[in-house]
Amino acid sequence: MQSVPFGSTGLNVSELCLGTMTWGTQTPAEDAFRQMDMSLAAGIDIVDTAEMYPVNPVKKETVGVTEGILGDWNAANPGRRGDYMLATKISGYNERFVREGQNITGATLREALEGSLARLKTDYVDVYQLHWPNRGSYQFRQNWTYDPSGQNRAETVDNMREVLEEAAKLVEEGKMRYIALSNESTWGTAQWLRLSEDHALPRVQSIQNEYSLLCRMYDTDLAELSVNEQVTLLAFSPLATGLLTGKYQNGVIPAGSRMDIGGNLGGRKTDRAFEATAAYVDIAKRHGIDPVHLALAWLQTRPFAISSIFGATTSAQLEVILGAADMTLSQEIQDEITAAHKAHPMPY
Repeated sequence: MQSVPFGSTGLNVSELCLGTMTWGTQTPAEDAFRQMDMSLAAGIDIVDTAEMYPVNPVKKETVGVTEGILGDWNAANPGRRGDYMLATKISGYNERFVREGQNITGATLREALEGSLARLKTDYVDVYQLHWPNRGSYQFRQNWTYDPSGQNRAETVDNMREVLEEAAKLVEEGKMRYIALSNESTWGTAQWLRLSEDHALPRVQSIQNEYSLLCRMYDTDLAELSVNEQVTLLAFSPLATGLLTGKYQNGVIPAGSRMDIGGNLGGRKTDRAFEATAAYVDIAKRHGIDPVHLALAWLQTRPFAISSIFGATTSAQLEVILGAADMTLSQEIQDEITAAHKAHPMPY
């Protein structure tokens, strides 16, 4: 398993990151335990979760269930907590399924982290991420109508400093190691970095945004920031919620799949997405590669540090995904992918 730098910490993390968002809904605890064992054995050393998980769908009564399952694994495997970096997230403003729709503040950061620690049955988390900004985000197809004109810069920056100051206390107390972002913009990430430098506060080390062959908004300004400021991308939905596996092509909807449960895949189910997927699946087939492996191996060709967060509903799917580890794509394949991207940009 190859590794990539984790921010400016001097540490490395595996190129693949185990995602857990289906644990407790689509994935039962016993299979989740098996996935942990398989992933660590394969060299994966970073695991991502969130207080609001599981999803498909998100429900108030299931908030925290995924962290609880991971906590049970920690309890059943004493001494192995140090074998992997644990990343979790505090929810931002939401439809009252976590903390009655409160924004992220210094106080809620502490409250949420302490709740996660209890569920995860651990004394600390390695990476504590802000699931989405208080001011909103253009992620999740909101880029089509994104309007930042109502933002209040002074309030935003004051809140950022408050959160970083509380993070500094939590780091000092040994409850977290690193602060990180999710669903953030270039401007937002730059402000977090500036404030940490100006006030000697914890530095943002990673950003968890969507990135795949079908979703490449990260490729310009955020890519430049990522390289120059040493902020690692934890890429979520690297298989585009299953689209890039090819399993949904030609109108097929496998029983129990995310499309079967969630309909339009959060706005990703479009005619153009199927056309783009067909192009990538064709490249994979012509070169004798599993489309899953093509999609994941391509991420490691990018000019910035990426650890790809994959979700495996079953350990059988995980077995397939692990085959992408250490795979190298030829320049010919990379050139064909570039041509396909130019022919099918922004498919959703």
